[in-house]
Amino acid sequence: MPSFSALSAAWLFLLLIPLVVFYFLKLKRSRHTIPSLVLWRQVLADQRVNAPFQKFKRNLLLLLQILLLTLLVLAAMQPFLRREASRAERLPVLIDISASMAALDTPGGSSRLDAAKKRVREMIDTLPPDQDLALIAFAKSARRLTGFTNNQRELRLALDALAVEDVAGDLDEALRMAQALTRTVAFDKVLLLSDGNFPAKTNFELPFKIDFQRLADAGQNYGITAFNARRAPGGKWDVFVQLAASAEAETASVSVELEMDGRVIGSESVTVPKGGTPRLVFSVASDQPAQLRAHLTTTGFDSLAADNTASLTLSAARPLAVFCPPALPAYRHALESLDGLTVFPRDDLASPAAFDLVFAATVDDLARPARTRCTIGLVPEDLKTLISVKSENTSALDWRRESPLLQHVQLGDVVFMDLPVAAADVKEEAFANLGYEILAQGPRGPLIVERTDGDALLIALLFHTDRSTLPYRVGFPIFVSNVVQAALKQSGLAEAAAARTGVLPPLTLAPGRAVHITGPGGFARDERTDDRGQLTGIPAPRAGDYTLTDGTATPRHIGASLLSPAETSLATVTQIEFADQLTVAATTAVPKADRSLWWLLACAGFVVLLVEWWWFQRRPGVA
Repeated sequence: MPSFSALSAAWLFLLLIPLVVFYFLKLKRSRHTIPSLVLWRQVLADQRVNAPFQKFKRNLLLLLQILLLTLLVLAAMQPFLRREASRAERLPVLIDISASMAALDTPGGSSRLDAAKKRVREMIDTLPPDQDLALIAFAKSARRLTGFTNNQRELRLALDALAVEDVAGDLDEALRMAQALTRTVAFDKVLLLSDGNFPAKTNFELPFKIDFQRLADAGQNYGITAFNARRAPGGKWDVFVQLAASAEAETASVSVELEMDGRVIGSESVTVPKGGTPRLVFSVASDQPAQLRAHLTTTGFDSLAADNTASLTLSAARPLAVFCPPALPAYRHALESLDGLTVFPRDDLASPAAFDLVFAATVDDLARPARTRCTIGLVPEDLKTLISVKSENTSALDWRRESPLLQHVQLGDVVFMDLPVAAADVKEEAFANLGYEILAQGPRGPLIVERTDGDALLIALLFHTDRSTLPYRVGFPIFVSNVVQAALKQSGLAEAAAARTGVLPPLTLAPGRAVHITGPGGFARDERTDDRGQLTGIPAPRAGDYTLTDGTATPRHIGASLLSPAETSLATVTQIEFADQLTVAATTAVPKADRSLWWLLACAGFVVLLVEWWWFQRRPGVA
């Protein structure tokens, strides 16, 4: 049975009354002198027809006009055929725009996002006046494209502007955005359009129903999932390229071409089996800064292009610049036995403007610029409300043996004459909330903590090593060597890894400087470094090169190229399990939208109008 969206327009049927009354009115004729009475019979017949309350002769023109008016009124009432048992008055539509949504179904075919747009566009084209849609796009984060509206032009413009972001999809972000809408507008169902490339379990508790429409699977895919380098002896780098294929990909031969500063320096071919993850190794000789780029090609069909290119920046070969004050002779002695570093201060060489590693036993030393700092006997400023140090003997209860800083370091037989004491009711979560990780724990508080802030690493020994037996243990030079290795990694002198999309890696520039960032897809953003010169949290939604300009002569270029391995796999889920044990199954069938009928009635009315015009204009005597 058809339904009507604008039933109030039925009052237009009252226009039939004046239309019919018009045909009951008598004709107002003027007087004329006629030469014969033969025509009187016809005049009398006309008088009988136009007399009130008498049956008038059948008039085809009147019937056509009644039919035309009826069709127009029915069209104004917006009739439609309901295809669903129930239809929500307000419907949020969650559209996945993560990297896997760019995957094609066939060579030269449509992407998953194109398929999602097609479904939403059909909904918009057949949107009844009493239903509102709200469009929400989500990838790593979610954003609302429109509020609840039935303005088809606004909805189409928002839909057409959607583009894929080269990041992983986070369903929780989309659901939280939809939940936020419930605070202002009531609705009981949400439509989710996605390829299903996200975790099958979520901690979200559903306050509404979900119609999960999973798009058809894309074709096979091959991509680069990891790209890193490790410095080797002799001024060389060992470069590693990790490959992967989607779950349904067939065994295929792929080739990887390696470029350095725009020049091809190597090429390797390998067979990627189904579900395989082969790794290629290249040897690159370079002691100067260099930009590496890896390109993947395959002879078969590859549905996703965003994971076929990766970029990596190699730093120049140089000694690690380490500052260690003379007041820490045990540390300087341990550092002098290590190769590949220069210890400052020294008489024969001026200190650089910034160090790679600083050992600090005073606040003044801690203020020296460096990517890695190791404090001895200092409590970081933001921890002074959580912990204090007393002069009392103690020992280590436990330590993180798997931590790179404490590997092969035994603290069980070390005696500490400084006792860090945590404030009352302070738990480990309080340190975690400030970004600290406890590496070694004493009886009443942590002994060693670590914090990574952007590309800066802080290692805080809350005791002074001179007031412990640690410098006399075999583990002390090992600990110092571990700190040096951490500094090498932070500075990029020993290892380098390609950045992933989503967020640019932390950067250290001049403090308080305005920075303009541009990137692929018209990306542009203005930021300012903090008082330590740190620049963090810059989004990188598209794979490619980002340029940072801070007013200096030479812009800085950073590549964010690697996708999440989950996006390359194109793995999909067929159902979602929520925190309240509710499971929502996906459907791949395209639901039928309500079919509007007003345009059919309007076309029929136009045909009736043409017939009426022809009948009125026909020549007298024509049957």
